[in-house]
Formats: sequence, structure tokens, C-alpha cells
Amino acid sequence: MLLAIDVGNTNTVLGLFDGDELVRSYRVKTDARSTADEYRLTFDGLLRDDPDITGVALCSTVPAVLREMRGMLERYFVHVPHVIVEPGAKTGVPVLVDNPKEVGADRIANTLAAHTLYGGPCIVVDFGTSTNFDVVSAKGEFLGGALAPGVEISLDALAQRAAQLRKVELVPPRSVVGKNTVEALQSGALYGFAGQVDGIVRRIVAEVGEVQQVIATGGLAPVVIPESETVTVHRPDLTLQGLRVVFAKNT
Repeated sequence: MLLAIDVGNTNTVLGLFDGDELVRSYRVKTDARSTADEYRLTFDGLLRDDPDITGVALCSTVPAVLREMRGMLERYFVHVPHVIVEPGAKTGVPVLVDNPKEVGADRIANTLAAHTLYGGPCIVVDFGTSTNFDVVSAKGEFLGGALAPGVEISLDALAQRAAQLRKVELVPPRSVVGKNTVEALQSGALYGFAGQVDGIVRRIVAEVGEVQQVIATGGLAPVVIPESETVTVHRPDLTLQGLRVVFAKNT
């Protein structure tokens, strides 16, 4: 079984692959203070009833966690082949931006998975701590994209800075015109972020031409995409699929 680990700023997602099939996945909170030993204990608890791990593929957008994860692999998975998505790893993704080293490993994994699964050109919208828009060419190249504040951190900032506003559950209100503070916040959040996605996607299409798919992924995607007019595919396992392909390319 291949263990794919996607470390994000807010959550870490684990996926178990039997060949090309994702058979199980887990989502835990990312804690940059955790040590390699603590991560090992966490993974042991989650994977206790699963078959033996025969390979590990990892990407991380948190340098402190990447360091500890690397230590965990070197200490506890010493006889297990592992691949980390970082400079030097074979991804097959040409990164056509000013400074390729600035591009997050998760965006490379998403680009590879999107092109492998759907071809191109396409756009990936990753709803995480930030909302990432990744543009993938017909050849599978990463062309760049856009980064916007994520849904949760935007609402957190609003609640912290506005004395009479608070965090609310992200569900559709009765109408766009909210009749109370909670509904007004829900309307602004859901329809506002859906409108942001549609607006940026349409501007990208106007600049690069028509795309085959607009693929949504990330933990907050199910909240926003029902209100989006441009998202065509929801693929919650996209980054994990990219890690699976990277592992195959490197082993």
C-alpha cells in the first residue's frame, strides 16, 4: 500500500492507495510544533488496522513540518521507498514561472494529477488556507495562477476586526438578502467566494483561451462549489492522486 501525505497549513491529509485506487483517507490538524516521534504515533493510531505500507509519497507547504516528516521517514520508514515533492524530484511538470522554487509542492502535485486525469488545458481551484488557482497547459505545464485569501481565514479576520460580527456556519442562507446578521454573513461568504472563483476563472479563460475542465479540490470546496457557475469537476483527492503519480515516476 502506498501512503500519500499532503501537509497543508491547516490540515494534513493521508491517503492509502492500492495500485491506482484510493481505498482510504484521513484528515488531521497540522501542528507545526509536532515532532517526528509525535507524527509517528499519530500515523500509527490511524493506520493500525491497515496493511503494511510499501511506499510513501509526501508534499508539504509547511517547512517546519516537512523537516519533522523527513526525520520520521528516515527513522521509522528506513526500509520503505519514499518520495518527497521538492526540487530534484521527478514530476514531469515544467514550471513556467519566474521562480519555480517559489511554487508550492501541492500545486505541482495538483497540476500533475489534473493533467493525468483530465488532460488540458485546465484550471485547478484548491480551497485551502488560501484559495489557489493553478493554470495547466495542454502539455501539462504549470503556467502560473492566482492566490487569494481562503474562506476560513477571511471569516476569522472579519470576526476579529469587527466588534459586532462573529463566525457563522457556512451554509446557504434563506436568501441572498440576509434578514439578520448570521444570514448576511452567510450570504456574503458563500456567494462572495463563489463569485470570486467565477470572476477569476473567467479572466483566466479570457487570457489563455478555453479550458477543458475547472477542477475544484481542497477541504472547503464542497461549501463553495454548489454556488459556482464555472467549476465543472469536484475532485477532493486531487493532490493525493498527484502524489501517487509522482511516486510512480520516481520509483
